[in-house]
Amino acid sequence: MSHSDGTSGGDDFPFQTPTTGETTREERWSRTIDRTILAPMRIILSDWRGKVGVTILALYLFMGIAGPYLISPPETDTAHTLVGPFEMWQYPLGTDSSGRSLLADVVHATPPMLKMVFAGGVFAVTVGSIVGMVAGYKGGRVDQALMVITDSLMAIPGLPLIIVLAFLFEPRNPYLVGVILAIPAWAVLARSIRSQMLPLRNVEYVEANRLMGISTWKIILKDIAPNLMPYILVSFVSASRGIVFDSVALYFLGVLPTTDPNWGVTMDTAYSSGGALYSWGAAHWLIAPMLAVVFLSLGLILVAQAADKLFNPRIRARHQKTTASEDDEGEHEPQTPANANVR
Repeated sequence: MSHSDGTSGGDDFPFQTPTTGETTREERWSRTIDRTILAPMRIILSDWRGKVGVTILALYLFMGIAGPYLISPPETDTAHTLVGPFEMWQYPLGTDSSGRSLLADVVHATPPMLKMVFAGGVFAVTVGSIVGMVAGYKGGRVDQALMVITDSLMAIPGLPLIIVLAFLFEPRNPYLVGVILAIPAWAVLARSIRSQMLPLRNVEYVEANRLMGISTWKIILKDIAPNLMPYILVSFVSASRGIVFDSVALYFLGVLPTTDPNWGVTMDTAYSSGGALYSWGAAHWLIAPMLAVVFLSLGLILVAQAADKLFNPRIRARHQKTTASEDDEGEHEPQTPANANVR
């Protein structure tokens, strides 16, 4: 195409070069990771509760991974029985009536506990999220059928159900124990996710993708699930905290088989055999595993409280470094003055 000034259209007019606005797969993955993982972590760490909670959980993670290699397994040593905390440097938390180091007992009980918490939290969040999102998105008979199953499970008392399943399966693997403990928890999450899903299924971009023939699972996973990630994260923390309490209680009661060290088993032995509830000289035997439970629960609570800010869209937008709006603005800015000269 020729112009009045005698020049021909070409490289002299950069505004004539079309911009596709397409992004690479690496850029899309970077945006997704920033939106779903990095931005929530920045929000959590911006609160002092989040910093303290993440620090506590990091210490437990270090104790669960490296602790068994740094500290020898607890062994009976009758020469030093009921040593108080900080009385001997080799027994910082003291010993029990058999001379077992309580520090070694607490440390070697941490890996099975973390396995139970991880398996149970992932199971509850995965099943609850899938059931809730599918029920809320599909509606109709699918919604009714899934909610009947969910409500039926919610009507069953959780603790008796767990005790019955524990007696039936006699789980010894920590991952299996965590899944069994999380069975009553996913139903509550599914009901909550469904209520969060109902307003999202009628959003414009979801309707557009549905009319374009995009599959249901792609719409749920790519368009709807990222909006529910903050709520799912908080639910994961809450489910994990419940598994800590349930596992310790059931091990204390002797319902679950005691193959691995557990804080509940230590408390039960201190209560039934050591008289730690009535003797101040043996109280540290009961207090050491109790503090392990308390601080792990405290770390989870603080992280959950700091994660409340994830529901604030302004705070999320402030902490997202890679957003589509910024990229689009950068792409269209150079074209504005050139387009103004077109006749």
